[in-house]
Amino acid sequence: MNESILEFTATASPSAVSRAIEQYAADQGRLNALVVPWESDQVTLSLAVTAVKSDGWAIEHTNLGTIRLTDLGNNFTSVAISAHEPDHPEKQKLVALFDAFARQIQSRLQAATPS
Repeated sequence: MNESILEFTATASPSAVSRAIEQYAADQGRLNALVVPWESDQVTLSLAVTAVKSDGWAIEHTNLGTIRLTDLGNNFTSVAISAHEPDHPEKQKLVALFDAFARQIQSRLQAATPS
């Protein structure tokens, strides 16, 4: 399943938005957000969001979704967040984690609407 759960506009360039998302994921401690260069181009950056679970030296990454950042010009970026249904025993927990992360990203980065 590859379902778009959120779309909004951010006030910043795609590279600035991607750095903010990567840092926020790192601060959460249970998620990684990384730019996927082979799925990105001059106009759009693609980020993979994974859940991270460590057990000693072993690290498990579970793909939760994709964030596509498209340059709209004039320092605006379109943000489209899509969920991937994880094939994992803790599927419901991971889906809820990604959904909460996506909504937090939106509340932090969404451009203010003119009044």
